[in-house]
Amino acid sequence: METASTKDRPTPRPEPPPGATPRSAGSLSIALAGSGGSGVMTAGNLLLDAAARAGLYGLMVRTSGPQIRGGEAAALLRLSEAPTESLDDAFDLLLAIDWQNIHRFADEIPMRPAGLLLGDADEGEPPAVFLAGGARFVSLPLKKTAKAIRGAWTNMVALGVAGALAGIPNEALEAAVRASWRREASGLDANLEALRTGIEAAGTIDREHVPHIDAGKHARDGRWLLSGNEGAGLGALRGGIRFVAAYPITPATEMLEWMAPALTRVGGTLLQAEDELASINMAIGASFGGVPSLTATAGPGLSLMAEGIGLAVSAEVPVVIVDVMRGGPSTGIPAKSEQSDLSFAVDGLHGDAPRLVLAPTSITDCVATTQWAVTLAEATQAPAIVLSDQFMGQSRAIVDRPADPGFVAHRLVAQADAPDFKRYRNTESGVSPMAIPGTPGTVYTADGLEKSEAGIPSSQARDHAIQLDKRERKLRRHDYGRWWADVEGAGDAAILTFGSVTGVAREALARLAGQGMALRLVALRLLAPALPERLAEALEGVSSVLVVEQNHSAQLFRYLRAMYDLPGKPASFHRPGPLPIRPGELADAILEWRNR
Repeated sequence: METASTKDRPTPRPEPPPGATPRSAGSLSIALAGSGGSGVMTAGNLLLDAAARAGLYGLMVRTSGPQIRGGEAAALLRLSEAPTESLDDAFDLLLAIDWQNIHRFADEIPMRPAGLLLGDADEGEPPAVFLAGGARFVSLPLKKTAKAIRGAWTNMVALGVAGALAGIPNEALEAAVRASWRREASGLDANLEALRTGIEAAGTIDREHVPHIDAGKHARDGRWLLSGNEGAGLGALRGGIRFVAAYPITPATEMLEWMAPALTRVGGTLLQAEDELASINMAIGASFGGVPSLTATAGPGLSLMAEGIGLAVSAEVPVVIVDVMRGGPSTGIPAKSEQSDLSFAVDGLHGDAPRLVLAPTSITDCVATTQWAVTLAEATQAPAIVLSDQFMGQSRAIVDRPADPGFVAHRLVAQADAPDFKRYRNTESGVSPMAIPGTPGTVYTADGLEKSEAGIPSSQARDHAIQLDKRERKLRRHDYGRWWADVEGAGDAAILTFGSVTGVAREALARLAGQGMALRLVALRLLAPALPERLAEALEGVSSVLVVEQNHSAQLFRYLRAMYDLPGKPASFHRPGPLPIRPGELADAILEWRNR
């Protein structure tokens, strides 16, 4: 097995050597950092909102220490004149409200050699690790400035400084603050003054190496501020989900928080269960009663749901499970991203238990993919697992309004007094009419036992073989259309990936295309069932393949090797979280692979 994995050589240092990391045109990367309670996440969200109002695109990634709440925190932003789906290789600006434990983010906030560090000298000097590459430090009296304005907050001064250095118009910054304000008017006036003071302070800073973004020339209509968790919730509602049962867990909780009021507005219900076992069983029960249902969780919760998902397979009850993946195993790294639940999602149930597994390719795609998952689950009467991750789920982006792909969920339902009704009839498609409880003439048993076509529990070899074939056939024969993957570009070499790494791969390939290297990208949206004929068609003319993913054991690579006949001698580039894969890192790995 050929591999380009970092597993077999030292992990590359995230900090670029002087001059090695080109700045992406029309893009600016800013990190706002501070201790818990300093308001850096609020400032980051307001900066992103202001950028949207100024007509820019952007991305904000949240990061915090292992304690999740309290401790150090940072908002990592990339503002751009064009849509962006990944962080850049390094940061142009790091503004720290204080330096308490910020050194722990050294790997997550690599500075450009000509980068700018801003902080309050009264809070100490910046850690040496941020200065080592050549970044310069400028001190600003952030806290003294805020204290001089009664009722003002330090993070509003920081927002003014960062926004002005980014080239965001003053009116956009003020509009963002006004729109977010939910307190007394006197506090708003004080913090608007703090914002303006920060803007003025930015004018005293030499910004020679801070790139300028021309915000004023871009269209402002039709842009959304969206997180992946919100997108998944919206897609679920569009798909027809009307019941959710779930137990809060990082990093999926925001999806539930968003869906609770949204479901109420469309006549649905969200119930916070006592644990994940109850959640999946409640969702299955509601779906059995005829209501499209969903639960959302992360890796530990998905493990607890395994038996319940198997029940949905056996009883042929549609249900959607959104797994917002995080670092593992066990509690692992709850607030960091990793694509390490893939093997469990595709193979982690006992017995032969075919299920649908899907993965959105971006924050925007969380909407369409989750909507599609509802449609597929209802059409095939099977559980559908949607593999999002912390990077997409908890990050917020400025995106174009997500189009509605028009997926409409439809369940094949038995009619009253249907002659010779057999719930698990061995049909050609594998899908048999599902009776809503109480429908006259359609009484049957639905449980986890193997069964005859009539639903009578059975341990007979013939019944077992029929039902195994039926459950597999209905997924393999379904027409998944063009949505099974995004296939882009041309060339005799291809990059295969899934999930949030797709955006990184797109940018890496765009950079390489600028150097004259043509590569194909196949980003899988449908991971299970495997579609060998469709992938063979997508890879026609390809002689070499590199599989790219963010986990330690090359789970996608191993899965593809097991399920597909990949061309040539497939190679793998994989490494675990918590650090995101960067476009430059991946571009270098692709060059190394192509030059072998």
